[in-house]
Amino acid sequence: MERNIEIGKRIKQRREELGMTQEDLGNLLWLNKSTIQRYETGKIAKIKLPVIHAMAKQLNVNPEWLILKTDIMGNFRERTDWYENDPDRTVDELDANASFPPADKIHMIPIFGSVAAGFGAYANSDIIGYMPLFISNDYDVDATIIIEVEGMSMYPIICNGDKIVVRKQDSVDNGRIAVVMIGDEAVVKRVEYEENRLTLISINPEYPPRTIEGAKLAEVRIVGLVQNVIKAV
Repeated sequence: MERNIEIGKRIKQRREELGMTQEDLGNLLWLNKSTIQRYETGKIAKIKLPVIHAMAKQLNVNPEWLILKTDIMGNFRERTDWYENDPDRTVDELDANASFPPADKIHMIPIFGSVAAGFGAYANSDIIGYMPLFISNDYDVDATIIIEVEGMSMYPIICNGDKIVVRKQDSVDNGRIAVVMIGDEAVVKRVEYEENRLTLISINPEYPPRTIEGAKLAEVRIVGLVQNVIKAV
């Protein structure tokens, strides 16, 4: 039940970030308010994967984040393979019957040794290795890279030596972790948008927020969304 409580906390966290009530989320999922409340308090004994998938879609988060498989919220990604042959399959059953993903969805993704190296034009010498990743949508393959991170500003989610999976894109939702270019400098931060102002936030409280506004905003561009973290061992 402890895991169900943690799953419930994540559902509630994201629902509140989006300004939804329990009733709002329930209406989108054809569930009543009391059922959403039971999910959020961990009182649903068997959490069905189709419900998790539907919740993730309405909350626009990675389904794996909802069930504690990753600490990166990410954007919604289809995972109907979890339950396509069994609509009653639960989170517990997913763990107990883990299966190998289809071979044609495993792709060798380049690893870059620094945040800056992975963007724009780069030479093969910038690539320090490759790693197999499951990517369900073939259109995402060319836009996906892996970067080995230095520093502890995003501790404890991203630590020195961890690898981040990044999808190249020029915008992200407010509050997401992104790779940001400031001139020639590349950083990994949580982004907060306001009118004529961008704040780059480190998770580690020892690193103060960095605010960019006015004419200096022209020097800033979002270059990628952090989708997952591969922890160093």
